[in-house]
Amino acid sequence: MSQENKDDASPRRAERRKSMMQRLREAQEQFEELTGLEVEGASGIERSGDGWQLTFETLELRRVPDTVSLLATYSVELDSEGEIQGYRRTKRYTRGRSDGP
Repeated sequence: MSQENKDDASPRRAERRKSMMQRLREAQEQFEELTGLEVEGASGIERSGDGWQLTFETLELRRVPDTVSLLATYSVELDSEGEIQGYRRTKRYTRGRSDGP
């Protein structure tokens, strides 16, 4: 690969990363507005056909102490434009519980 091609590849890669991060942020905003749930983080993102499949970890019920707050994992489907096409809860758990063996 020539130096010119390498130089061209780097900005394209950065643009894709930025695009993925922007999609993730926009999807998080849409999801929070749609559900009223607070997204604590994204634990998965992958291409799915023409769109994206995201996995969000959300706070469903805040409790004291925080280690017993109720969290949930949601699978979120985006179309090619980054709009939410559907979502479903796949798991519900307390913050203090791990995915043991």
